[in-house]
Amino acid sequence: MGNGHAFTFAGERMVARPSGALHWPAAGLLVVSDLHLGKSERMARRGGSLLPPYEIVETLARLDADIAATDPAAVISLGDSFDDMDAAAALPQDVRDRLAATMAGRDWTWVTGNHDPAPTGLGGHAADGVTCGAVTFRHVATDDGRHEVSGHYHPKASLSVRGRAVSRPCFLRDDRRLILPAYGTYTGGLRTRDRALSQLMGAGARAILAGLPMVEIPMPR
Repeated sequence: MGNGHAFTFAGERMVARPSGALHWPAAGLLVVSDLHLGKSERMARRGGSLLPPYEIVETLARLDADIAATDPAAVISLGDSFDDMDAAAALPQDVRDRLAATMAGRDWTWVTGNHDPAPTGLGGHAADGVTCGAVTFRHVATDDGRHEVSGHYHPKASLSVRGRAVSRPCFLRDDRRLILPAYGTYTGGLRTRDRALSQLMGAGARAILAGLPMVEIPMPR
């Protein structure tokens, strides 16, 4: 499938897209996580590295492309949509207008994250989590026994291609958990071999590398 990698989770056909978005066709749902909009502004405000201030435009361009390709009735952003609440408040008006156009006509949920614990005031609605059928969507994975989709960890995996190590953001899945990669441009990642992920995911966990071509491999530990 040129537009993504299909797999079954919680008995449902899901599609991992090259961008890092998750599409659930039968539910009319598109899910993204960890956009971290405004990271360059936040870093400059706190005296950190000065990054080119283009990450919002690039991230929203990918989001618009995913929405155009999937035409979802609903979109869930799984927390850390903004790098902090001051970054959300500092969004320029043209970005606010573009975001409003992206959201128009769709049921849009901002799941609260550890970087953005309050409603954004940008439309849509905020929630600690969302349940659709047998699947719960939240920011951080839990041990409550439900099938869940989460983000937070920014997972990335490596594999060897023609003798060269290739590292990419990745989806992680086991029988109960599905963790999405970070969708934002300036987000970095946590290797799957990190203890936080290797202990969280089940023994048969798989990694789906974002980007093209999409590749699914046993989760590197």
